Amino acid sequence: MSSLDLWPIGNCQVSALVDRAGSFVWGCVPRIDGDPLFSALLGGEKPERGYWGIAIEDSVSVEQHYIRNTPILVTRHTDGAGNAIEVIDFCPRFISNGRSYRPVSFARIIRPVAGSPRVRIQLRPTCGWGGTCNEKIGGSNHIRFLLETMAMRLSTTAPVGMIQNELAFRVERPLHFFLGPDESFAGDLAETLDAMLAKTTAHWQEWVRGLAIPLEWQDVVIRSAITLKLCQHEETGAIVAAMTTSVPEHAGSQRNWDYRYCWVRDAYYTVQALNRLGALDVLEGYLGYLRNIVDAAAGGHIQPLYGVLGEAQLEERVAPDLPGYRGMGPVRVGNQAYEQIQHDAYGQIVLCSVHAFFDTRLFRLAGIEDFESLEHVGERAWANYDQPDAGLWELRTRQSVHTYSSAMCWAACDRLANAAHKLGLTERATLWQDRAATIRERIETAAWRPETKRMSATFSGDDLDASLLQLLDLRFLEPEDPRFIDTLKAAEEGLRRGSFMLRYAIEDDFGMPETAFNVCTFWLIEALHFTGRSEDARALFEEMLARRTAAGLLSEDIEPETGELWGNYPQTYSLVGMINCAALLSKPWSSIR
Repeated sequence: MSSLDLWPIGNCQVSALVDRAGSFVWGCVPRIDGDPLFSALLGGEKPERGYWGIAIEDSVSVEQHYIRNTPILVTRHTDGAGNAIEVIDFCPRFISNGRSYRPVSFARIIRPVAGSPRVRIQLRPTCGWGGTCNEKIGGSNHIRFLLETMAMRLSTTAPVGMIQNELAFRVERPLHFFLGPDESFAGDLAETLDAMLAKTTAHWQEWVRGLAIPLEWQDVVIRSAITLKLCQHEETGAIVAAMTTSVPEHAGSQRNWDYRYCWVRDAYYTVQALNRLGALDVLEGYLGYLRNIVDAAAGGHIQPLYGVLGEAQLEERVAPDLPGYRGMGPVRVGNQAYEQIQHDAYGQIVLCSVHAFFDTRLFRLAGIEDFESLEHVGERAWANYDQPDAGLWELRTRQSVHTYSSAMCWAACDRLANAAHKLGLTERATLWQDRAATIRERIETAAWRPETKRMSATFSGDDLDASLLQLLDLRFLEPEDPRFIDTLKAAEEGLRRGSFMLRYAIEDDFGMPETAFNVCTFWLIEALHFTGRSEDARALFEEMLARRTAAGLLSEDIEPETGELWGNYPQTYSLVGMINCAALLSKPWSSIR
């Protein structure tokens, strides 16, 4: 049965998810939002294709781990007689000739480590969203696969005929596999892949070495940071919400969405978390992406999400040849939410961008022209702060004036005032401060419910929503503010299910939600800490960490009763939550000096 207990590998161009048996079960080309070459994750209970398996005969155990501080996976297969192999999986990534080398490719190295192991290799890619590849042509040392978007070639030192016919054979020496663009592999394959492995290892370990991590939970923070970096399409700076599409939010829910695109909101949280660790390369790349988005909008509407190349249209369709995760379709390609109105996007663009006016470490500091461009975004926030939208949870059939969206519009104006002060633009600073004050007064009047003593998620109702906890992170409310304390109490009583937090507890377009939303639990942990309940926060954080996969990661949702993970994986929101809470709750480095 399909599971989300998966290990990501990648190079910020392509990625793959490897299951506990050591098989590639998900991976798209030529980008993370492309056609799945490996689609078995969404291929139903027993998919006949869409995977790349390497299995030892008479297997009795499979053990996996990452090479330290990298996304390079090592899988050890052992048979009943003690024979064993190690399989090293990675996507090459390093600096070559002054440029980042991150090809559309997947590398695997099999090494015999004990006895005389026999293996069987099954390489069964899919083309056209679950369909059979059009053509497969063998060569003396390679196999070609023709996709609609590009042709791929497996170059290998293993016997090609044994791979084509999926026959078992003995492994007596290291075997090398490079699945990449359909072109001749230059140089000695084994020597080149071994060198690529060494360079890729060094590259990632050097990147991790530059992170400012907390004393406690270092493994949690490092693994989350590496995986967030894998979710960035480095060519443009876009950050996708997750690596997968259509993993349901809970069993049979039809809540199957394509998350392989860049949500302005999700990317804001990702950049915010990685900034705390000093990963400025992610911020700089994303700011470049944002500037292009703002330029293309020309002062007009900002969508909630865009493609990794900045595409504005992401038409949603169903892939009929894939039955879905555990057969729970539909499998969706594209996301119609790009058509929605979500006013919080204006705040998230400004909050990300304003950092560049203050951080002198950046290669490119923001200036007057950047400020004037951002003011167009601010004008949209000012015009729409009290207008209905679909909200951050992207309701498809209803709109309201959402408190979270309005607070983000307030933040846009407030932070523009900060940027104007930095640039010495006194009149502009006053203008944006006055607008922020007006929005604040409106929110405080329209969202506060004195009869129930809590902030409402909407201006028109009296709704509980976990997003209200973000009023603290936005600095809209202070931890000691009685309104926040009362809202926290109401949210915990109404939305907490055991150790987990729901987004909301009312019916939406698909009925009542059944799973908790992982990042909401992390928002609760932060709120508990800031309101003086640090021990409760630590205990809840440790419980969330216990729910991670073997790779140390989380998906979007969790079933409160069973603890089973649901939703797209790995989910940037959830990784952000782990980083933020670890940094917040950790003992200081000074405690060991």
